[in-house]
Amino acid sequence: MTPISDETVPLDERITGALVGAAVGDALGGPVEGYSPEQITERHGGRVHGIVGPWHGDDWRTARPVAPYHKGDGHITDDTLMTHALVRVYAAVRDHLDAYAVARHLVPDLMTNPRWIPELESEAIPLQRIFLAEKWLVARLHYGHADPREAGVGNIVNCGAAMYMAPVGLVNAANPAGAYAEALDVAGAHQSSYGREAAGVFAAAVAAACEPGATPDSVVAACLSLAKDGTRAAIETVCDAASRYSDFESALRPLQEAVAPYDTVGPDYRAPSLGARRPSRLHTIEELPVALGMMIVARGDYRHAVLGAVNYGRDCDSTATMAGAITGALGSEVPEYWAKAVAEASRLDLHAPALTLTEVTREIFARDVSRRRAHEAAFAGIGG
Repeated sequence: MTPISDETVPLDERITGALVGAAVGDALGGPVEGYSPEQITERHGGRVHGIVGPWHGDDWRTARPVAPYHKGDGHITDDTLMTHALVRVYAAVRDHLDAYAVARHLVPDLMTNPRWIPELESEAIPLQRIFLAEKWLVARLHYGHADPREAGVGNIVNCGAAMYMAPVGLVNAANPAGAYAEALDVAGAHQSSYGREAAGVFAAAVAAACEPGATPDSVVAACLSLAKDGTRAAIETVCDAASRYSDFESALRPLQEAVAPYDTVGPDYRAPSLGARRPSRLHTIEELPVALGMMIVARGDYRHAVLGAVNYGRDCDSTATMAGAITGALGSEVPEYWAKAVAEASRLDLHAPALTLTEVTREIFARDVSRRRAHEAAFAGIGG
């Protein structure tokens, strides 16, 4: 498979493409999250091809009291709120992160800094919007004083940590193994088992997409070289199935059938099985393999991959976030009219986090070079 562009895409454009692409995918997937492809088609009179309104229309506040959020109309969800929060942690630390950085910086940010929350249509601390699996970070680290490296144990195993790991991949651009290791450490504060593993592999995918000449196939190869257990098996199976299709419409059912043996949630997303989201070496989160599969179907094209992820349904805001981040990092263009509409509707500057992370990434790389040269000198000094 040929690269997305014959020209080398510079770092700043890859970081912008990944972060803006993730936010736009999140906003497109939000209003149809939790539903099947068939339900989405019935509700919208066909496949979704852009920004749509809330599933329940003007009743979005009361239709689902447990989640009274304005999903739709271009609003980003907690996936992007968490991604931008992690960028702010990198801006504060200005070096590689670990689980302790989550405790020292991310948790206080979620608890104490009010921000505009598009789905609440008001200013609030992010803690008041994020899902229960993300609130776990605050409960375990701030109130429970858990060891940050082990705090994720006991949480439901889902995509909660993986969904915001794109910044880790970008800081480790062109170094998938480094991204994988750093994301595993960071995600230890939030997730365990295959939820933590997916965070590492997603970060690796983003890092691999930043390599010069990267292709969808090379991204998948990098993931398979690092992934373990059910996560690896699911990625291999789903991407093999995806390679037989060139349009998302034809691939929707085959990809779901391919990932089903590894998924714990089951066919009814809103009524998960008894074994759903429990630790296992045999299983995987659904979102990452499907995002990679849609990237393969789309041949790396951002728009096609994201729309495939959106119309797949189920946890499609997170699936589209991941597909958008990876294809954006590959250099595939994010439609400007989507990015503009999401930024305006969400009242967010989608480019500012990318500018910040680009600056920090260059600083971290300079530190890495200095550290590596010091190690080389020390190793040579002992006869290495």
